[in-house]
Amino acid sequence: MRDIDKMTEYSLEEISQIVGGILTKLEDVKISRLGPPLLADENTLALALNEDEIENLSKTKAKAALVPIGVTSELISTIEAERPRLAMMKLLHLFYMPPESTPGIHPTATVHPTAKLGENVSIGPNVVISRNVSIGKNSKILANVYVGRSVQIGENCLFHAGCNIGDNAIIGNRVILQHGVSIAADGFSFVTENPNNVENAREEGKVKEDNTDQKIYKIPSVGSVVIGDDVEIGANTCIDKGTIENTVIGEQTKIDNLVQIGHNCKIGKGCMIVSQVGIAGSCKIGDRVVIAGQVGMADHIEIGSDTIIMAQAGVTRSFPEKQILIGAPAMPRKDFIKQMKTMKKAEDLVNKFKQYEHLLKD
Repeated sequence: MRDIDKMTEYSLEEISQIVGGILTKLEDVKISRLGPPLLADENTLALALNEDEIENLSKTKAKAALVPIGVTSELISTIEAERPRLAMMKLLHLFYMPPESTPGIHPTATVHPTAKLGENVSIGPNVVISRNVSIGKNSKILANVYVGRSVQIGENCLFHAGCNIGDNAIIGNRVILQHGVSIAADGFSFVTENPNNVENAREEGKVKEDNTDQKIYKIPSVGSVVIGDDVEIGANTCIDKGTIENTVIGEQTKIDNLVQIGHNCKIGKGCMIVSQVGIAGSCKIGDRVVIAGQVGMADHIEIGSDTIIMAQAGVTRSFPEKQILIGAPAMPRKDFIKQMKTMKKAEDLVNKFKQYEHLLKD
C-alpha cells in the first residue's frame, strides 16, 4: 500500500513507458498527481481526453498532458495515447490508494472456529464470519461485513464496508463488492391458494374479481448465488439467491450501484449492467451484454449475447443475440426508428388535415 504521507513522483519518460504513449518533451517535469487541465498545477499531469479538455490546455498551469493521438501543444509536453481512457486507467492505478487493512483478525471481529482463512487474509472491525466459511489468501473483508454459513470466498477479493453475504454463496477470485452490497438474500417469490389478479390478467387480459380475502404465502429460497472471477458489484446492489437453483453472475461481469437482480437469474460473462437496472427473476442474459441505466426487465426473459439495451428500456419479451434494443416496450433500434418516422408522417398528415378541415365543414 502506498503511504499517504509520502508523495510518489514519476518522470514523463516513466509515464510514457507505462501507457505506451508518444512523448513530446519540452522540459523536465516530475508528476505527483493527475487532474483536469483547469485544476492542474506544475506537478499535475493534465488529462485532456476530449475536445473540451483539449481546448482547456491553453489555460492550464500544467507542464504536461495526456492527450489522444495526433494532439500536440507548443506550450506544454504531451504524451499521446491511442486509447486515452485506457492510458488513464493505467495511470490511476499508480496513484490509487486502496482501503486501509491489515492482515489478521481485528479484535472486534467474530470468526467461527470452523472457518478457514488463507494466508494474509484481513478481517476488519465488527466483521462476522459464520461457521464453515472459507476465505482465500490475500482477501480483505472490511468493517461491518456479515458472511453467512458455508460461504466460499476466493483469493484476492475485496469486500468494502457493510456488505452482507447470505448462506452458501460461492464467490470467485478477485471479486470486488462495494459498500452495502447484498448477496444471497431471499428472492421475491410468493404464491396464493387461488389464481391471483396477476395470473388472471395474464390468462384473460383483465382482472376478474375482487381477491380481498386472498392469502399470500412466501416461497422459501433454498438456492444461493454463484459469482465468477473478476466480478465487481457496485454499492447497494442486491443479488437474490435462487429458489431451488443458484443465481449466477458470470466472470468479468461489472455491475453498477443500485442494481436489483432477481432469483434464479443467469448473467453471462463480461456483461456491463448500469445503475438502477431491475432484472426480474429467472432471466437469462448472454455474454458481453450491455444494459444501460434504469432498464426494467420482466421475468423469464432471455437476452442473447452481445446485445445492447439502451437506457430506460422496458424489456417485456426475449430477444436473440447482437441486438440494439430501445424503448418501452423495448424493440430493435431499426424498428424503433421506423416507428418514429411513421409517427412523424402521421403528425404531418394531421396538420395538413387541419389546414383543410374548414372546407370539409363548409
